[in-house]
Amino acid sequence: MKNFINFVSLFLLAGMLTSCEAVETIFEAGMWWGIILVVAVVALVVWLLSRSKN
Repeated sequence: MKNFINFVSLFLLAGMLTSCEAVETIFEAGMWWGIILVVAVVALVVWLLSRSKN
């Protein structure tokens, strides 16, 4: 019975680690999309301001 508990614990731990890795990947991708969008919005505002002065 003790071997069974160790076996189940090992699989639960492995499952939790892979899900954490998946969440980390999702947040990393979201972070990069956020950075790209912020840079695009700042570039758009600068472009619009430079156009309005002409």
